[in-house]
Amino acid sequence: MRSSDAIDRCVAWALAGIVREYPHHFPLLSHAPQPFSRPRDLTPVFYGCFDWHSAVHSHWLLVRCLRLFPTAPWDVEVAERLHQQLTTNGLAAEHDFFAPQDRAGFERPYGWTWLLQLAAELHEWSDPIAQVWRTNLIPLEELIAARVRGWLPKLAGPVRTGEHSQTAFALGLIADWATTVGDTATLRLVQDSVARFYFDDTALPLSWEPSAYDFLSPALAEADVVRRCLAPTDFATWLDRALPGFPEQCSAFAPVVATNLADGKAAHFAGLNFSRAWMLDGIASGLSELDSRRTSLTDLAARHVAAGLPVLSTTEYAVTHWVGSFVVYALTKRGIKDHATPFTMLTESPKHLSADFADSAD
Repeated sequence: MRSSDAIDRCVAWALAGIVREYPHHFPLLSHAPQPFSRPRDLTPVFYGCFDWHSAVHSHWLLVRCLRLFPTAPWDVEVAERLHQQLTTNGLAAEHDFFAPQDRAGFERPYGWTWLLQLAAELHEWSDPIAQVWRTNLIPLEELIAARVRGWLPKLAGPVRTGEHSQTAFALGLIADWATTVGDTATLRLVQDSVARFYFDDTALPLSWEPSAYDFLSPALAEADVVRRCLAPTDFATWLDRALPGFPEQCSAFAPVVATNLADGKAAHFAGLNFSRAWMLDGIASGLSELDSRRTSLTDLAARHVAAGLPVLSTTEYAVTHWVGSFVVYALTKRGIKDHATPFTMLTESPKHLSADFADSAD
C-alpha cells in the first residue's frame, strides 16, 4: 500500500469515528449517585471513537493531515467537520467536564498527552481557521497542562507498561508540546522527571517484550524520550548502557503480527508496529550523523511500517477507531527534531543527571 493510500484510509477512519458515539467506553469515577448521560452530553466534542482519548487523537490526525496535505481530495470535508467539532461552546463544555477536582485523574496521562499534541499541532499551523480552533482549545489545554505539572512531581517512579498508563510515551509527547508552545517550566519538569526515572537504567529487559496487549514498547519509548533530553554524545553513552548491542545484536524487535483484530486488547498489536517505527526513527534522530546505529534503526523502522500497513485493510472497529493516528504519526515523522516538529534543547541540565552525563556536559 502506498503512503498516500494509507493516509487516505486513516482520514476516512477518523472522519467516521469522531461522530460514532457507540460502542463507547467511559471510565468515570463517581462519588455519588448520578444519572449517566450519553457520551456526547458529557463530552460534546470528544465523544466518538469508542473512548475519549481515541476521539482526541483522531481529531489530531485530521488536523495534521489537513495541515500537511491541504490539496487532498478530502480537504474540504475534513475542514468542515473540524469546524463543526472544535467550537467555542463544545470545547468549553469539555473544559467544564474536566474541571471538577474529582475528575483530576480522568484520562491521565494518555488522554492528556494527546490533547496537548492536538494543541501543539494547531499551534504550529498559521491558517486563520486553525487559529480559531486553537483559541477555542486553550482553556482545556491550560487545565491539562496544570494537571501535568501537579502530577509529575508526585509520581514516585515510572509506569513501564506497554499500554495507556506508560509514563515514557506521555513524557515524550508532553515534551514536544512544551517545546512547541514555549512552556519552559513544563519542559524543565519533564526533563527532570526523565532524568529521575531513566538516566541510571542499565540493560533494559528486552526479552520481556512484547507483552500480549502492548501497543507501546516500554524500552523503545524510554529511549525515545531520553533522546529528547540529552545531546547526541550523551544519548549515545546512555543507549550503550541501557540497550547494549542494540539494534544490531538484538532480536527482540522483529515486527509483530496481530492475529485477532476483533479483540480490543489483542488488536493492540495492530498499532505496535507503528509506535515502534516512530520510536526507532526518533532514537536514530537523537544520535549523531556519524553513529553507525542510525542506518540500522531507520531500516528497522521501515520494516515495522511495511509489516503494519496490511492491517489497514480491516474493517474491525477494535482497530479502525485508533490505529490510524499511529499510522499517521509514523508516516509523517511526527516528533522528529529537525523535521515537522520544532525542538529546542534546554540550556541547563536536569537536576538528576547521573555523574557520567554531568561530567560530559562540563
